[in-house]
Amino acid sequence: MRLAFFGDVVGKSGRDGLSDHLPGLRRDLKLDFVVVNAENAAGGFGITENTANDIFNAGADVLTLGNHSWDQREALTYIVREPRLIRPANYPRLMDAPGRGADVFVTADGRRVLVINVLGRVHMDPMDDPFSAVERELEAAPLGVVADAVIVDMHAEATSEKMGMGHFCDGRASLVVGTHTHVPTADAQILSHGTAYQTDAGGCCDYDSVIGNDKEEPLRRFTTRLSGGRYVPASGPATVCGVFVETDDRTGLAVRVEPIRVGGRLSQAIPQV
Repeated sequence: MRLAFFGDVVGKSGRDGLSDHLPGLRRDLKLDFVVVNAENAAGGFGITENTANDIFNAGADVLTLGNHSWDQREALTYIVREPRLIRPANYPRLMDAPGRGADVFVTADGRRVLVINVLGRVHMDPMDDPFSAVERELEAAPLGVVADAVIVDMHAEATSEKMGMGHFCDGRASLVVGTHTHVPTADAQILSHGTAYQTDAGGCCDYDSVIGNDKEEPLRRFTTRLSGGRYVPASGPATVCGVFVETDDRTGLAVRVEPIRVGGRLSQAIPQV
């Protein structure tokens, strides 16, 4: 199976970048299934039905979220109506978060893909244990039994926590990929038991920015410790960042993993099929 995962979409620039590039990537890479992290799609904070539809229309099959899941109030009801929207699985039980933290999706040719989204806990808001949450979902839909492929989106700040999740899932997931920091890492690899891994997919955003935001407000806060207003997504041409994975149809494990960066300032040659 040919899978792709794209990192945090930031505002209109990121959505436009996906609209410009994802249809061609789906065609050229012969992608069977595409997951996009969209927790910053609506003006840099959260997601709405309209912004989600922009990304679905560009070619995404499933959208994952993160620590900004509920920044837009309508997301609380939209996620109940949209099964292709996945929020973190490790919200505290008493929160009774709407929607689902994992689900199995069926491709056009009938293959089954389990998508799991969790939040890290290091330098993040307190959440339930992401490792226990992933373990629960992997046991419910094991690779090679219920699922033909498994994608884990580890939305976290700390590199060590993301790497830990990769090794925790090694041999039980097709891909473990980090999101949240909006910067693509150079460590795409297949772990020792066959799971593809990259610490951060990067953002789909304008990289003439501070993690996708106009530079003025972050620099003001860094240099003066004073806030002049909200962060605003940068509006220049986006680089679309993600990771491409090819799996073994027999095992569901990875046989190939390569980063994707197209458009904008970080563009590179796309993988050749």
